[in-house]
Amino acid sequence: MALFRINRYLGSEEDATEDRSQALLERLREQAKARQLKKQQQVLLPFDELKQKETENELHQKLINSRFDSENEYQREAKKRKRGHSGEGSCGKGKKKLRKNHQVSSDSEKPLAEADSDLAGETEEVWKPTSNEKATPPPSSFLVLGGSDRRAVQKVQPILPQWLAQPKLVHKRLKENLVPIQDVEGIHPKLLKKLQMNGIESFFPVQQEVIPAILESASSGFLVGRGGYQPSDICVSAPTGSGKTLSFVIPVVQALLKRVVCQVRALAVLPTKELAQQVSKVFNIYTDGTGLKVVLVTGQKSFGKEQETLVQRTVMGYCSLADIIVATPGRLVDHIDQTPGFSLRQLRFLIIDEADRMIDDMHQNWLHQVVKAVFRAEDDSGTNMLFQRTEPGPVTAASTCCPQIPLQKLLFSATLTRNPEKLQELGLYHPRLFTSICSEKRAVTAGTETEQDTEKKYTFPEGLSQYYVPCNLNSKPLLLLYFMLRMKFTRVLCFTNSKQTSHRLFLLIQAFGGVNVAEFSSWLTPSERRRTLKEFEQGKIQLLISTDATARGIDVKGVKCVINYDAPQFIRTYIHRVGRTARAGKVGLAFTMLLKVQWKFLQMLRDAGSPDLEKQLVKSEYLKPLLQQYEEALSKLQKTVKDERAQKRA
Repeated sequence: MALFRINRYLGSEEDATEDRSQALLERLREQAKARQLKKQQQVLLPFDELKQKETENELHQKLINSRFDSENEYQREAKKRKRGHSGEGSCGKGKKKLRKNHQVSSDSEKPLAEADSDLAGETEEVWKPTSNEKATPPPSSFLVLGGSDRRAVQKVQPILPQWLAQPKLVHKRLKENLVPIQDVEGIHPKLLKKLQMNGIESFFPVQQEVIPAILESASSGFLVGRGGYQPSDICVSAPTGSGKTLSFVIPVVQALLKRVVCQVRALAVLPTKELAQQVSKVFNIYTDGTGLKVVLVTGQKSFGKEQETLVQRTVMGYCSLADIIVATPGRLVDHIDQTPGFSLRQLRFLIIDEADRMIDDMHQNWLHQVVKAVFRAEDDSGTNMLFQRTEPGPVTAASTCCPQIPLQKLLFSATLTRNPEKLQELGLYHPRLFTSICSEKRAVTAGTETEQDTEKKYTFPEGLSQYYVPCNLNSKPLLLLYFMLRMKFTRVLCFTNSKQTSHRLFLLIQAFGGVNVAEFSSWLTPSERRRTLKEFEQGKIQLLISTDATARGIDVKGVKCVINYDAPQFIRTYIHRVGRTARAGKVGLAFTMLLKVQWKFLQMLRDAGSPDLEKQLVKSEYLKPLLQQYEEALSKLQKTVKDERAQKRA
C-alpha cells in the first residue's frame, strides 16, 4: 500500500518504479511458494534446524525491509522534486493524472496486498485452505511447547553430600544377621562379661557396625583423636528397637575406662525425662564396678540437689563428680548458666539421641550453649592444663603442634532427616552415616520396560503387621472395647492426639468395666509415670491409654499391640508409635482407626515407603451387644466430667 500512495504523485518516474516493484514482487512470490512447498514436505524439523531456519527468515525479512526502505526513500526524494516544479496552474492536469494513476494503482493494489501477506508468511505462516484442500494446517516452523503428547518425566533426584548419598548400609533384618559378641573385635573383656550377664549373646546389625566405628575413633585414647586428627562425627538411622542405645553406651564406656581424673567426658542429651531416665539406667548397668559416675539431670530433683551431684567445692576449688551426664536440654542449659564450677571443657563425646526431634527443638539454642561451654576460655584454675582446647578450624602445622581433646558428636534416631540444611545446624565434622534405608528399583509391570525409583524414607520393624480399621467418630470407643473384650487383646498401648482425649477415653473405659486400664500423659507426676509403666510391664494393666509421651524411644517391655485411636498427622509420629511393639526382632500388631476424611493418611504412608496397610473390617453386628452397657458408661462419663470441672472451679 505504501507503493500505491507514492505512485499517485510520482509523474514521469512512475513507469520505471512500477516495473521494479512488479519484478520484485514476482521474485518474492516465487520464493514464498518455494518455501511453502519445502515446509509441507517436511514432517518435523529438529530444534536446532528450526532455530537456524527462523534466523534465516529474520535475516531475509530484514533484507526485504531494507530494500523497501531504500525504494521508499528514493520515491520520497522524487516526490519533493516534483512538488518544487509544479504550480497552481497545473491543478486540472494533476486531477486527470490523479484519476489515471488511481486506475492503474487500483489494478496493482490486489497483488501488493498479496505480496504483503506473503512477506508476513515468512515468519507467521499465513495459511488458508482451498476448496479442494482439507482443513489441516501445514507444520509450523515454531517449536510447540506443551503439546498433547504426554511423556514420562524423569524424577529429579536431590543432590546430596557424599556422606548422605553414599552411606554405610546396615541390615534391617535382625534375626538373620545376628553376630556373636565375641566376633566383634576391640570390645573390652569387662564389657563382654557384663553383656553376657545381661543375657546379650549376639549383636544386632546396627550394633556390629557402629560400635567398632566409635571404638576406632577413640583408639588413641579419649584425649586425642586418631593420628592427632579430629574424628568424624557418627550419624545412625535405624528402625525402632534395633539396639541404638547399646550402640553408643558400650564404646563410650570403654573409651573412658582408663580415665584418672573425674571430669565430664560424655554428655547424652534426650528430649524427654522418661527417655533420659532409660538411657541413664543402661549407662549405670555397664559402668557398675568401673569407677565411672553417671549423673541424671532432668529436673526430677530440685536444682540444688542436682548441683550437689554435679560438682563439689574443695579447698583447691571446684571438682567434678560426674564422668557421664544424661540430661534434657532445658535443665542442662540451666546448669551451664547457674551452677558454679560446672564445666564441659573436658567433654569428649556429645550424644544426641532422637536427633530429629532435637533438631526441631533447636530454637531453644541448647546446642550453641553446649558448644560455647566446651570451648570457653580458661579461667585461672585451668592455666596449667596440659591439653589446650580451641574451636576446630583448618588443619595447619600450628594447629597440630599441640594435642587437643576432640569433640565428637554421635547422632541416633529412627527418623533421622536427610535435609542437609537442617543437619547443617548441628555443625557436623566429616560425618559418617549408618542407615538401613536405601533406594530400591522395581520394574513397572504395565507392559513397559521402564523402571521407577522407590525411595524408602523410613524403615519399619521387620516383625510388625500393620492394619487400618474404617470407622466413624461414634464407633471408635466401641471398636476399642471390641478389641479388648471380644478379641481378648492384652498389653495394648493406645495412642491419642491430646491429653483431653486420653483422659476422657480412660474414664469411659473405666466406667464400662471389664478392662484393667490406665492413662499416661504429662498430667501425671514422674513417680506416677514410673509406677504406671512398671505395672504395665508386669501385666497388671491390660490397656494403657497414652499421648505421644511414650512414643519416643521409651522401651516399654511386653507391648503386643499398638492401637492408634487418633490417626497421627505426621509420618514420624506414626513410626515412633508403632515402634513400641515388634522390638528387638519380635512380632507385633498395629491398628489405626481411620475416618473417611483421613484417607490421605494411607497416601502419606505410601510416600514414606511403608508397606500397604491391610484393611480390617469390623461389622456393626459385632458391636451391638456392647451398645446398652456403652450408653450407661457415657452417662457415668458425663457426670464424672461435670464433677471434675466443679473441683477445678473450687
